[in-house]
Amino acid sequence: MSSIESNNNVDHAELAKFSALASKWWDPNSEFRPLHEINPLRLNWIDERVGLKGKRVLDVGCGGGILAESMARRGADVLGIDLADKSLKVAELHKLETGVNNVNYRFVSAEQLAVEEQATFDVVTCLEMLEHVPDPAQTIQACADLCKPGGWLFFSTINRNPKSFVFAIVGAEYVLNLLPKGTHEYKKFIKPSELAQYARQSKLEFAEIIGLVYNPLTKVYRLARDTDVNYMVACRKSA
Repeated sequence: MSSIESNNNVDHAELAKFSALASKWWDPNSEFRPLHEINPLRLNWIDERVGLKGKRVLDVGCGGGILAESMARRGADVLGIDLADKSLKVAELHKLETGVNNVNYRFVSAEQLAVEEQATFDVVTCLEMLEHVPDPAQTIQACADLCKPGGWLFFSTINRNPKSFVFAIVGAEYVLNLLPKGTHEYKKFIKPSELAQYARQSKLEFAEIIGLVYNPLTKVYRLARDTDVNYMVACRKSA
Protein backbone atom coordinates (compact mmCIF):
# COMPACT_ATOMS: atom_id res chain seq x y z
CA MET A 1 0.00 0.00 0.00
CA SER A 2 1.39 3.44 -0.95
CA SER A 3 1.91 6.33 1.48
CA ILE A 4 -1.03 8.13 -0.11
CA GLU A 5 -3.38 5.15 0.16
CA SER A 6 -2.46 4.45 3.79
CA ASN A 7 -2.66 8.09 4.93
CA ASN A 8 -6.02 9.77 5.51
CA ASN A 9 -4.45 13.20 6.01
CA VAL A 10 -4.12 13.89 2.29
CA ASP A 11 -6.05 16.28 0.06
CA HIS A 12 -5.78 14.78 -3.42
CA ALA A 13 -7.00 17.98 -5.06
CA GLU A 14 -4.14 19.87 -3.42
CA LEU A 15 -1.61 17.30 -4.64
CA ALA A 16 -2.97 17.56 -8.17
CA LYS A 17 -2.77 21.35 -8.00
CA PHE A 18 0.94 21.36 -7.20
CA SER A 19 1.75 18.43 -9.51
CA ALA A 20 0.34 20.41 -12.42
CA LEU A 21 2.87 23.18 -11.70
CA ALA A 22 5.82 20.85 -10.96
CA SER A 23 7.93 21.82 -13.97
CA LYS A 24 7.97 25.45 -12.82
CA TRP A 25 9.34 24.93 -9.30
CA TRP A 26 12.81 26.33 -10.06
CA ASP A 27 11.70 29.15 -12.37
CA PRO A 28 11.99 32.31 -10.22
CA ASN A 29 9.58 34.14 -12.54
CA SER A 30 6.86 31.47 -12.40
CA GLU A 31 3.97 30.91 -10.02
CA PHE A 32 6.62 29.93 -7.45
CA ARG A 33 8.26 33.35 -7.50
CA PRO A 34 6.97 34.23 -3.99
CA LEU A 35 8.64 31.10 -2.57
CA HIS A 36 11.95 32.03 -4.18
CA GLU A 37 11.71 35.56 -2.79
CA ILE A 38 10.83 34.57 0.78
CA ASN A 39 13.21 31.61 0.93
CA PRO A 40 16.30 33.62 2.00
CA LEU A 41 14.25 35.16 4.84
CA ARG A 42 12.98 31.78 6.00
CA LEU A 43 16.38 30.13 5.63
CA ASN A 44 18.25 32.80 7.61
CA TRP A 45 15.60 32.87 10.35
CA ILE A 46 15.92 29.11 10.82
CA ASP A 47 19.72 29.04 10.56
CA GLU A 48 20.11 31.83 13.13
CA ARG A 49 18.17 29.79 15.66
CA VAL A 50 19.59 26.31 15.17
CA GLY A 51 22.86 26.58 13.24
CA LEU A 52 22.07 24.29 10.33
CA LYS A 53 25.63 23.13 9.65
CA GLY A 54 26.04 19.52 10.76
CA LYS A 55 22.38 19.10 11.72
CA ARG A 56 20.13 16.31 10.45
CA VAL A 57 17.10 18.11 9.02
CA LEU A 58 13.73 16.94 7.73
CA ASP A 59 11.72 19.17 5.38
CA VAL A 60 8.07 18.03 5.36
CA GLY A 61 6.17 18.98 2.21
CA CYS A 62 9.40 19.89 0.42
CA GLY A 63 7.85 20.30 -3.03
CA GLY A 64 10.53 20.95 -5.62
CA GLY A 65 13.23 21.32 -2.97
CA ILE A 66 13.72 25.10 -2.75
CA LEU A 67 14.13 25.18 1.05
CA ALA A 68 15.59 21.67 1.38
CA GLU A 69 18.41 22.35 -1.07
CA SER A 70 19.18 25.75 0.45
CA MET A 71 19.47 24.19 3.93
CA ALA A 72 21.82 21.57 2.50
CA ARG A 73 23.95 24.36 1.06
CA ARG A 74 24.27 25.66 4.63
CA GLY A 75 25.83 22.33 5.63
CA ALA A 76 22.84 20.38 6.91
CA ASP A 77 22.15 16.74 6.07
CA VAL A 78 18.63 17.14 4.65
CA LEU A 79 15.80 14.76 3.83
CA GLY A 80 12.88 16.26 1.93
CA ILE A 81 9.58 14.39 1.82
CA ASP A 82 6.40 14.97 -0.16
CA LEU A 83 3.44 13.11 -1.66
CA ALA A 84 3.50 15.05 -4.95
CA ASP A 85 5.59 12.67 -7.04
CA LYS A 86 6.18 15.08 -9.94
CA SER A 87 7.52 17.74 -7.59
CA LEU A 88 9.94 15.24 -6.04
CA LYS A 89 11.23 14.30 -9.49
CA VAL A 90 11.93 17.97 -10.17
CA ALA A 91 13.75 18.23 -6.83
CA GLU A 92 15.88 15.16 -7.67
CA LEU A 93 16.73 16.55 -11.10
CA HIS A 94 17.76 19.91 -9.66
CA LYS A 95 19.93 18.13 -7.10
CA LEU A 96 21.75 16.32 -9.92
CA GLU A 97 22.16 19.54 -11.89
CA THR A 98 23.60 21.48 -8.94
CA GLY A 99 25.62 18.69 -7.33
CA VAL A 100 24.26 19.31 -3.84
CA ASN A 101 24.78 15.79 -2.51
CA ASN A 102 23.77 16.24 1.14
CA VAL A 103 20.06 16.44 0.34
CA ASN A 104 17.85 13.44 -0.43
CA TYR A 105 14.17 13.05 -1.20
CA ARG A 106 11.52 10.45 -0.43
CA PHE A 107 7.94 9.88 -1.52
CA VAL A 108 6.49 9.32 1.95
CA SER A 109 4.14 11.03 4.38
CA ALA A 110 5.29 12.50 7.68
CA GLU A 111 2.96 10.08 9.45
CA GLN A 112 4.52 7.04 7.80
CA LEU A 113 8.08 8.29 8.27
CA ALA A 114 7.35 8.84 11.97
CA VAL A 115 6.74 5.10 12.27
CA GLU A 116 10.12 4.36 10.66
CA GLU A 117 12.34 7.10 12.10
CA GLN A 118 10.89 8.34 15.35
CA ALA A 119 12.93 11.03 17.13
CA THR A 120 15.87 10.99 14.68
CA PHE A 121 15.99 14.58 13.32
CA ASP A 122 17.64 17.59 14.97
CA VAL A 123 15.42 20.00 13.03
CA VAL A 124 12.04 19.56 11.33
CA THR A 125 10.63 22.17 8.97
CA CYS A 126 7.09 22.23 7.59
CA LEU A 127 6.57 25.46 5.69
CA GLU A 128 3.61 26.51 3.53
CA MET A 129 2.01 23.10 3.94
CA LEU A 130 -0.31 23.04 6.95
CA GLU A 131 -3.00 25.00 5.11
CA HIS A 132 -3.07 22.30 2.42
CA VAL A 133 -3.82 19.21 4.55
CA PRO A 134 -7.18 18.10 6.04
CA ASP A 135 -5.82 17.78 9.61
CA PRO A 136 -2.90 20.09 10.41
CA ALA A 137 -2.80 18.88 14.03
CA GLN A 138 -2.02 15.37 12.79
CA THR A 139 0.85 16.69 10.65
CA ILE A 140 2.26 18.65 13.59
CA GLN A 141 2.08 15.53 15.78
CA ALA A 142 4.00 13.54 13.15
CA CYS A 143 6.63 16.28 12.96
CA ALA A 144 6.94 16.24 16.74
CA ASP A 145 7.37 12.46 16.71
CA LEU A 146 10.16 12.76 14.12
CA CYS A 147 12.12 15.40 16.07
CA LYS A 148 14.71 14.49 18.67
CA PRO A 149 14.15 15.60 22.28
CA GLY A 150 15.55 19.11 22.56
CA GLY A 151 15.26 19.61 18.79
CA TRP A 152 13.64 22.46 16.91
CA LEU A 153 10.57 22.55 14.67
CA PHE A 154 9.56 25.33 12.30
CA PHE A 155 6.11 25.85 10.80
CA SER A 156 4.72 28.52 8.51
CA THR A 157 1.17 29.11 7.36
CA ILE A 158 -1.46 31.83 6.85
CA ASN A 159 -3.58 33.49 9.53
CA ARG A 160 -7.39 33.38 9.25
CA ASN A 161 -9.06 36.77 9.46
CA PRO A 162 -10.60 39.35 7.07
CA LYS A 163 -7.20 40.94 6.38
CA SER A 164 -5.63 37.63 5.37
CA PHE A 165 -8.56 36.94 3.03
CA VAL A 166 -8.02 40.29 1.33
CA PHE A 167 -4.23 40.01 1.11
CA ALA A 168 -3.56 36.29 0.66
CA ILE A 169 -6.46 35.44 -1.65
CA VAL A 170 -7.96 38.55 -3.27
CA GLY A 171 -4.68 40.47 -3.47
CA ALA A 172 -2.13 37.71 -4.09
CA GLU A 173 -4.24 35.54 -6.41
CA TYR A 174 -6.61 37.95 -8.20
CA VAL A 175 -5.09 41.44 -8.13
CA LEU A 176 -1.29 41.06 -8.06
CA ASN A 177 -1.24 37.59 -9.67
CA LEU A 178 1.51 36.47 -7.30
CA LEU A 179 -0.10 33.02 -7.03
CA PRO A 180 -2.38 30.95 -9.28
CA LYS A 181 -6.08 31.49 -8.62
CA GLY A 182 -7.38 28.83 -6.25
CA THR A 183 -4.04 28.24 -4.52
CA HIS A 184 -5.56 28.80 -1.09
CA GLU A 185 -8.88 28.15 0.65
CA TYR A 186 -9.76 30.64 3.37
CA LYS A 187 -11.36 28.03 5.64
CA LYS A 188 -8.04 26.13 5.78
CA PHE A 189 -6.08 29.11 7.11
CA ILE A 190 -4.84 28.68 10.70
CA LYS A 191 -4.82 31.24 13.48
CA PRO A 192 -1.61 31.44 15.56
CA SER A 193 -3.64 30.53 18.65
CA GLU A 194 -4.80 27.35 16.92
CA LEU A 195 -1.29 26.44 15.81
CA ALA A 196 -0.05 27.06 19.37
CA GLN A 197 -2.77 24.72 20.66
CA TYR A 198 -1.76 21.99 18.18
CA ALA A 199 1.86 22.41 19.28
CA ARG A 200 0.97 22.06 22.96
CA GLN A 201 -1.09 18.95 22.20
CA SER A 202 2.06 17.49 20.63
CA LYS A 203 4.10 18.45 23.73
CA LEU A 204 6.01 21.19 21.91
CA GLU A 205 7.06 24.49 23.44
CA PHE A 206 5.86 27.46 21.36
CA ALA A 207 9.10 29.49 21.32
CA GLU A 208 8.76 32.32 18.81
CA ILE A 209 6.52 33.80 16.12
CA ILE A 210 7.36 36.18 13.27
CA GLY A 211 5.38 37.60 10.35
CA LEU A 212 6.23 37.71 6.65
CA VAL A 213 5.02 40.97 5.09
CA TYR A 214 4.84 41.90 1.39
CA ASN A 215 4.99 45.50 0.16
CA PRO A 216 3.15 45.67 -3.20
CA LEU A 217 4.78 49.00 -4.05
CA THR A 218 8.41 47.94 -3.59
CA LYS A 219 7.58 44.27 -4.33
CA VAL A 220 9.76 43.25 -1.39
CA TYR A 221 9.12 40.76 1.42
CA ARG A 222 10.43 41.31 4.95
CA LEU A 223 10.17 39.80 8.40
CA ALA A 224 8.01 41.82 10.78
CA ARG A 225 5.97 41.61 13.97
CA ASP A 226 2.81 41.76 11.87
CA THR A 227 1.43 38.19 11.84
CA ASP A 228 -1.97 39.08 10.41
CA VAL A 229 -1.33 37.28 7.10
CA ASN A 230 1.76 35.07 6.66
CA TYR A 231 3.67 33.94 9.73
CA MET A 232 6.29 31.45 10.93
CA VAL A 233 6.69 29.84 14.32
CA ALA A 234 9.59 28.13 16.04
CA CYS A 235 8.86 25.33 18.51
CA ARG A 236 11.09 23.25 20.77
CA LYS A 237 10.60 19.63 21.71
CA SER A 238 11.15 19.04 25.42
CA ALA A 239 14.45 17.36 26.22
